[in-house]
Amino acid sequence: MVKVYEINGVRPVVHPTAYVHPSAVLIGDVIVGPRCYIGPLASMRGDFGRLILEEGANLQDTCVMHGFPGEDTVVEIDGHIGHGAVLHGCRIKRNAMVGMNAVVMDKAVVGEESIVAAMSFVKAGMIIPPRSMVMGTPARIMRELTDEDVKWKSFGTRQYHELNVRSLQTMREVEALTEVEPDRKGIEFDPEGRHKPRV
Repeated sequence: MVKVYEINGVRPVVHPTAYVHPSAVLIGDVIVGPRCYIGPLASMRGDFGRLILEEGANLQDTCVMHGFPGEDTVVEIDGHIGHGAVLHGCRIKRNAMVGMNAVVMDKAVVGEESIVAAMSFVKAGMIIPPRSMVMGTPARIMRELTDEDVKWKSFGTRQYHELNVRSLQTMREVEALTEVEPDRKGIEFDPEGRHKPRV
């Protein structure tokens, strides 16, 4: 069961087509849109500002979203937030990506189809233009993204769209096996990275 908490009479909203891992925590003024994926141990603390995940966005394992009173923290359509990232009072525009363990601070805007590299620190108020590669501490704009860069990012986001569906359909809590089965099969994917159902 997902940990969802009301505070001051404000309760999180989760679209029925979104997947929220049972260990994630959603508090207060949180809005999770259609086809979103929220990973294990993610925290969305809407106890001050509003937190919004728009359609198809993903917030991966151990991510944190929070913000100041009266300020929205938003991940727009198909935004992709890597493991352990922290978003505080910022806006991640459509189809942008924030890499693993990166931090994006208040009033910063990550432009459409941009990538914030892993471990980067985007300082408060930084405005990142569309299709930019940003990295460092503090983060700096390094170059414009190519069509191939955007294609690579979009491929990863599509895999999370599929993971959302697979999780809704097949993830369940079970007891661990005590031994590896002799004919153990892994999770299989086709050359385009799409999951191949077992037949």
